[in-house]
Amino acid sequence: MERPVHSMGNLFAQLGKPSDEAAISRFIERHRPLADHVRLHEANFWSPSQAAFLCEAIVQDADWAEVVDTLDAELRAHH
Repeated sequence: MERPVHSMGNLFAQLGKPSDEAAISRFIERHRPLADHVRLHEANFWSPSQAAFLCEAIVQDADWAEVVDTLDAELRAHH
């Protein structure tokens, strides 16, 4: 199995968010759980450019898609 092309830290940096592990964990905790009917890129905590990037990553099945899917799953998890 191939390793993902991008890490969660890379994704957060690309989105212009703090990208260290603690900041990512805080972001996920603050915004979870994301409602089932809300697509990741439609969540109200993204800027228009962040939302567009996330949508394009999935629609185009870009090399970012795997880590975007991981973020989506983390935000939907009920902890």
